[in-house]
Amino acid sequence: MDLFLAISQGIGVSTATGIRALLPALLVGALARANLGVDFNHTDYSFLESVWWLALLVAGVALSVFARRRRIDLPLFVPIVAGAAMGALLFAGSLADEGDAPGPGLVAGVACALVGFAAARAFFDRAAARVQAADRAEAASFIELYAEGAALACAGLAVLLPPLSYLVLGFCGWVLLVSRRRSAAKYEGLRVLR
Repeated sequence: MDLFLAISQGIGVSTATGIRALLPALLVGALARANLGVDFNHTDYSFLESVWWLALLVAGVALSVFARRRRIDLPLFVPIVAGAAMGALLFAGSLADEGDAPGPGLVAGVACALVGFAAARAFFDRAAARVQAADRAEAASFIELYAEGAALACAGLAVLLPPLSYLVLGFCGWVLLVSRRRSAAKYEGLRVLR
């Protein structure tokens, strides 16, 4: 894998951790453990495929599912910080796998994860707003399932077909642009009513 593919992979996996923080990291760690598309061995990021790290991620996923089922709302900074941290580690690990300096990956991973988080929030919040009030509880579980599936698909594609990561990042940018335009149009309509 050359530098271009390592950067592509880093962009995809870190954007996926912005959508959902733990599942993409778990998938990438499992793929790295099997040496499929990524291998963190012999780098400073070899812990990303270690058994204890993967067990910690499984426990984190189980806790988040438990909290969701109990309708425990976590503060907004928790998924943001978790996604940014995972994105930074995975992007840096992708660069280190190629033998490049991982430092830029730490910064770029945070940026990509934040873009992924903002786009996922805009996309899935808009989907939730369209659901009738009576169906909201059932729809919320489906929306979470779709978000987790999207994050896993993005991470898997980023590892196995790294150039597709640019499509994911482009889609996130498009979602943010459309969301911003709709918000601006809504407020423009409110100004006309005055």
